[in-house]
Amino acid sequence: MTTPEIEELKSLVEQKYGKILATTTDFEEFSLYLDKKTCGTISPSTLKRLYGYVSDNHKPRMVTLDVLSQYIGHRNYMEFTHWLKTSTKYNSSFFKANQLVSSDLQEGTLVSIGWSPNRLLQLRYLGDSTYEIEKSENSKLQPGDRFVTGCFIKEQPLFLPYIERGGERTASFVAGRNGGLTVISINKK
Repeated sequence: MTTPEIEELKSLVEQKYGKILATTTDFEEFSLYLDKKTCGTISPSTLKRLYGYVSDNHKPRMVTLDVLSQYIGHRNYMEFTHWLKTSTKYNSSFFKANQLVSSDLQEGTLVSIGWSPNRLLQLRYLGDSTYEIEKSENSKLQPGDRFVTGCFIKEQPLFLPYIERGGERTASFVAGRNGGLTVISINKK
């Protein structure tokens, strides 16, 4: 059993350790490392259960969470969770963005989007947040492909759950993974 707080703790532990814990050897080495660096011990088998390497539906013991919290610089797990709740790094917030919202468009509107390196699409808005690609330059997406999105946000990646291509749905697709969309414009007719 896990929680968002436990998942974040595990992520921060791996960041500090500088290595993803994914093999039996990783858990054994990290267990020994923790024993030297903190005032507590966590067995490799406990680490394997916590990180999902072996199946377990039990909530981790507080002492385990305390040791991991101490490793990343907190007094205990309760202090860590309090820090998460008060840290501005984890707060949700409103933000201003240069964006194009699908519901603001009329059917037939032509839209251009682009991202590095040198990718450019011309899209036709079909309504109901659906777009069809009319032109594609240097992209894996092809004319005739269709996808659904509620908006395009400049400097943010575009995550699409699937592309409709020839009556089939592809796997998920991300445009602008590094640096986000650099071009978002409505084409004047």
